Amino acid sequence: MPAQFLRRLTGRDRTRQANRQLGLLLAFVAGGINAGGFLAVHRYTSHMTGIVSAIADDLVLGQITLVLGGLVSVGAFIAGAALTAVLINWARRRQMHSEYALSLLLEAVLLLVFGLLGANLALHTGLMVPATVLLLCFVMGLQNAVVTKISKAEIRTTHMTGIITDLGIELGRLIYWNRSEQANAQHFVRANRDRLKVHAAVLVAFLGGGVVGAAAFKSLGFSAAVPFAALLVVMALLPVLDDLRGLGAAGKAS
Repeated sequence: MPAQFLRRLTGRDRTRQANRQLGLLLAFVAGGINAGGFLAVHRYTSHMTGIVSAIADDLVLGQITLVLGGLVSVGAFIAGAALTAVLINWARRRQMHSEYALSLLLEAVLLLVFGLLGANLALHTGLMVPATVLLLCFVMGLQNAVVTKISKAEIRTTHMTGIITDLGIELGRLIYWNRSEQANAQHFVRANRDRLKVHAAVLVAFLGGGVVGAAAFKSLGFSAAVPFAALLVVMALLPVLDDLRGLGAAGKAS
């Protein structure tokens, strides 16, 4: 990937095109980690709707241990999203090029830990949930918050419920029959074709990542997370290096 493209992809200065390109790549990563991670930890770690529903069921059934485990998983996802907000605002205040890249680089490090140490982490249970589950929930919260902040909530990458709902709404508008545009101008229904394409592309990227991730985890086990981590490093590294060069130049000048 050319350096200019990578700087535009994860750098501080944003364009709508770069937001969408980043969203598609991260949807691919999220699909791979979510589907592949299921084979490793037997849970979908980005599916907070399902986890919260399970908490309600377990609470009614009196399964307090499972309730606490679900609450901890939700807490890990929230903590990941919160840390992204902290890192973005911290870097923004200092006018750093890596305003958004820092969270992605941290995600890469955590995925590398998961890929290299996942088998050992799975044996350690903290607060009724395996450490691998908490790690992936944290990573998914971290990543989803990045694209949500960048795109002002237009794009989500770790869960498809909202994407598919918006896709259905736009398809409904697309097939709606307007009797007369002139007579009913106030109520004329028109689909946002641009949004329709974006949501469809994100869904395809997530599905494609899921297929690749599931196949890779089935063949390689936990180490299948390493290529996803490497992709994130490639995407995020240049803005971070730009900031490090800036610090070095400032240090020499002083």
